[in-house]
Amino acid sequence: MEPKRSTTLRFLAEPGHVNFGGKVHGGQVMKWIDQVGYAAAAAYTGSYCVTVWVGGIHFMKPLRVGWIIEMIATVIHTGRTSLHIAVDIYGGDPRSPSMERSGHCVIVFVALDDDGKPTLVPPWTPQNPFDEALEAYAVRLMALRRGMEEEMAKTLHLGPDPSVLPPP
Repeated sequence: MEPKRSTTLRFLAEPGHVNFGGKVHGGQVMKWIDQVGYAAAAAYTGSYCVTVWVGGIHFMKPLRVGWIIEMIATVIHTGRTSLHIAVDIYGGDPRSPSMERSGHCVIVFVALDDDGKPTLVPPWTPQNPFDEALEAYAVRLMALRRGMEEEMAKTLHLGPDPSVLPPP
């Protein structure tokens, strides 16, 4: 039996979720993104998974209090111990049958065994041209992420702080 590839969670945007502009706070949306991503990763791998990267969060339309927020998380690429999950965000008034696409991002998770060590994930193979395009997207994001990490290491000096190193 093939692992479950997609998970959908729905949330009700409550008054406590609003920002100063009266829309759902981006931090709340990011929390929901991580929750649906974890649910999808755990369902697909059968393992506890941890978030190692979230990228390209694109808020396309605001989400309003009282709306139903739907998050659809789908596996789009697997490595040896990691998996890329695309999260699409939709929102709409529960009194209406339609929902609008409100955002998108990709999350990378690593599956862990009972000792907290990375463990193998079931491989995923694209089944159609749409799946192939999603996987190619994930692979392009990996290359972009490597470039970003190199830039951050140069610019933010992510190595040891030379001011606290012992004298030679």
